[in-house]
Amino acid sequence: MNPSFPVEPIVYCVEIEGTERWSIYRRLQELEISCQCSANNSLRIEIHNELEIVQLGCVIKQSTASRIELIDWLESCWQIAVRPTNYQ
Repeated sequence: MNPSFPVEPIVYCVEIEGTERWSIYRRLQELEISCQCSANNSLRIEIHNELEIVQLGCVIKQSTASRIELIDWLESCWQIAVRPTNYQ
């Protein structure tokens, strides 16, 4: 089986102002995603696989989206979750 993700991690440097940067940093640490927070408003994140990409996107969205965007996102997730399946 060939891995679909490169052996070397992908490194993102994201500039995020204020307390959001620290909350994102702490959440990524909880998820065991390698990251470093610096004093110049940047967050350096190493991504090693596809799951970490999805987790990073969710963490950033939760920290930066407006309340109405988060409500819409949650409602769409509920729609998907309650959709009946045709599998038998």
